[in-house]
Amino acid sequence: MSDPQQLLSESALTTFRLNGQFLAVAEALAAPAGLTATRWQVLGAVLSEPLSVSDIAREMGITRQSVQRTADLLARQGLVTYRDNPAHRRAKLVEVTEAGLTAVRLINPGHRDLARRLGELIDDTAWAAALSGLQQLSDALEQLDHT
Repeated sequence: MSDPQQLLSESALTTFRLNGQFLAVAEALAAPAGLTATRWQVLGAVLSEPLSVSDIAREMGITRQSVQRTADLLARQGLVTYRDNPAHRRAKLVEVTEAGLTAVRLINPGHRDLARRLGELIDDTAWAAALSGLQQLSDALEQLDHT
């Protein structure tokens, strides 16, 4: 298949299907920690460093409003906290709490098991190549957004 329009259509359809599959898996993995896929996604975004709601939204490709609602829920659960942002007075930073880290750690055994099971079905080299292709496609779409 070398027709760019056909490649675009097939890529989009496959990505939509894959997204649905990942969401279903994420819901199942997050459940033992008392989380949803969306809450896990937002928590995951701030594991390495606190970020503003806008930064999380950009990183995850979701709306700022959705991230704000989710971050507020996580804050009420004590899984994240808001702290002052030295770069912007009004845009607080979302920071994971120890309880948030504990929740994510509860997900890790299921996550590790799923990765192992997938690794038994997909050759590591093919999996890495697929990931590289997805990253290139995402980068190309990002470039188109800015032109």
